[in-house]
Amino acid sequence: MRKICVVTGTRAEYGLLYWLMKEIEADPQLQLQLVVTGMHLSPEFGLTYRDIEKEFPIDKKVEMLLSSDTPIGISKSMGLAQISFAECFDELKPDLLVVLGDRYEIFSAASAAMIARIPTAHLHGGETTEGAYDEAMRHSITKMAHLHFTAAEVYRRRVIQLGEHPDRVFNVGGMGIENIRCLPLLSKEAFEESIGFTLAPKNLLVTFHPVTLENATSEEQFGALLDVLSTLEETCIFFTKANSDTDGRVINRMIDEYVARYPKTSAGFASLGQLRYLSALQYVDGVVGNSSSGLTEAPSFRIGTVNIGDRQKGRLKAASVIDCAPTKEGIMGALDRLYSIPFRESLRSVTNPYGDGNASSKILEILRSTEFSGLLKKSFYDLDGIE
Repeated sequence: MRKICVVTGTRAEYGLLYWLMKEIEADPQLQLQLVVTGMHLSPEFGLTYRDIEKEFPIDKKVEMLLSSDTPIGISKSMGLAQISFAECFDELKPDLLVVLGDRYEIFSAASAAMIARIPTAHLHGGETTEGAYDEAMRHSITKMAHLHFTAAEVYRRRVIQLGEHPDRVFNVGGMGIENIRCLPLLSKEAFEESIGFTLAPKNLLVTFHPVTLENATSEEQFGALLDVLSTLEETCIFFTKANSDTDGRVINRMIDEYVARYPKTSAGFASLGQLRYLSALQYVDGVVGNSSSGLTEAPSFRIGTVNIGDRQKGRLKAASVIDCAPTKEGIMGALDRLYSIPFRESLRSVTNPYGDGNASSKILEILRSTEFSGLLKKSFYDLDGIE
């Protein structure tokens, strides 16, 4: 059996990988190895590895997060991660590494695998997020990877533009669509019971992450958002907290202070988990913030997304996404549009540009038919006209 090692470091990424891991686990020709790291192992972010253990055996836990969200602290965490992944891969000896996305812990895992001569399959490459250092991480992981599974054709073309051979780049669609299709979501009553909160006439789900290529803007931008949210009437605000990015703790502290000030109309969660998060999308009026989920998953529920600032700049977007500046005026204008009758009527015809929800089965078929031993050496694929 060929050993397929999947690495996950965040709650959102685990949710996207879930059905692919189930497919690998069930395949008689493949052996799933699961490595958890990053926020999964942090009490600050909810110790979400406990939820993973209910579904999958964990082969290794890679501790790498330092108690710091400064640039120095994150760089040190990356160094610790690379050392730890080198030891992990030497012990597990996988035949293929599977990683998703663009976070710094995934960059460290891919780097260690490259040096260990372990071929890598990269999911969700070719995308752009011009406001975050994830942009550079993602394209760097692409160059260290050997198989590529993208969420849209435009992203497939971009991976090829980076020099990857077309025969190794596959457009399988977005992983999040599959969760929506396969996961039995909670009823309204069950969802309210699960969060200990009763929904209001209006409800918003807010996730805001630092814009890591901007200098110390988290407090100012998130403060503008909170100022606007505090003026809304008959509206409940549900926050999911920021990732372990630079200045993420600034945002999380501000969430705690806001919820303490408005306990009857707001609640904050370190992690809702995939089931509660997707269930929430059934009942809220819109998603607000700068999370990729507002672009990749929310459109499937035909709800609007207020996308604030530049963190997701460059990503493929449905017509349900409202871009706005990270200012009080910009956010208020976007929320006014979100609740406007013409916009809400337009949501009925929204289509999600990220595929049909069958990504995992497509990926598994390719993994089963690919000979891993021939992947390591790859030539740079030049576009036509380049000598």
